[in-house]
Amino acid sequence: MSSASARAPSSSLPPLPAQSDGVPWPTREWPEAAPDADVDLERLQSAADRAFDPGRAEAEGQTLAWAIVHRGKLVLERHADGLGPSDTFISWSMAKSVVHALVGVLVGEGRLDLAAPAPVPAWRGPGDPRAAITLEHLLRMVDGLDFVEVYEEGERSDVIEMLFRSGSEDVAGFAEARPPLHRPGVWWSYSSGTTNIVSAIVGRIVGGGAAGVESFMRRVLLDRIGMKSATMRFDAAGTFIGSSFLFATARDFARFGTLYLRDGIWEGERILPEGWVDHARSVTPPSSGYYGAHWWLALHDPALFTANGFNGQYIVVDPRRDLVLVRLGVSNAEQRVAVVQDLREAVESFPLLAG
Repeated sequence: MSSASARAPSSSLPPLPAQSDGVPWPTREWPEAAPDADVDLERLQSAADRAFDPGRAEAEGQTLAWAIVHRGKLVLERHADGLGPSDTFISWSMAKSVVHALVGVLVGEGRLDLAAPAPVPAWRGPGDPRAAITLEHLLRMVDGLDFVEVYEEGERSDVIEMLFRSGSEDVAGFAEARPPLHRPGVWWSYSSGTTNIVSAIVGRIVGGGAAGVESFMRRVLLDRIGMKSATMRFDAAGTFIGSSFLFATARDFARFGTLYLRDGIWEGERILPEGWVDHARSVTPPSSGYYGAHWWLALHDPALFTANGFNGQYIVVDPRRDLVLVRLGVSNAEQRVAVVQDLREAVESFPLLAG
């Protein structure tokens, strides 16, 4: 891995805990257990009861699933009525964090370099200022492209145009065509278009179109950690729509969170290169502390890092508590305030690691 491929671990980042001795990895089945005696069970159950209370639907929308993994064991799992452990849910933008993992594998293999100009053929024309955009800029959403990520009808929305209208058959092509608005590296703007540019880069490196990318994803990541339920959506150009469309069970999303909690190691083998998880959770300065590299850093606690999705999908990773929490549901922006409060209550019901 090149020296520019991942940031050095920061002393301000909490260490990532190893798998507990005697706790099996959940490659096939999750080891299940009741919460340990040092967990504030009353506080945890109260948070879960609020999240699933139909009477609170107006306040926080609908929670469809929770899965909580503490010290490597599944200690709480709940689903809305009519749903269960085998049901799959849309990731929305949690898929962006999966794209980060795919890039990490290719960086570790020496097939991508974060510091080099992003390998986008559409930007190679003479004098094109976008040729200065690196893969690192893209992963940190500081590429400077003019892409508007809003979801309200009646306003300009490049993300809706890309996913559901004129850009839907070639999502990366739509995003690559956006003009530069700022110099790369100085301006942070969350962009689903940026992720689809990265996803297309992965596709060109891997080759084989949609079938080749899916085979690669399963071979290097999904099958290795037991994400057997995962399916993904591709556009007509063969690009994995990594901004938005991966489907999996709550347990499988928890497997992905556990991979990052365990520093990219699974069953004693390194899947993600050393330092790659720290790359994900190190601050992108123009984001004012809210964003790392295709992972979020803000759930009102800077020690956490989270994969977030539209409508309130969350994979919360807390290294200080050896904890992963998955929440899947349908909640608008206002309702997500209450959703986050429930998640904070649940997280804080678990003890900090000693030392």
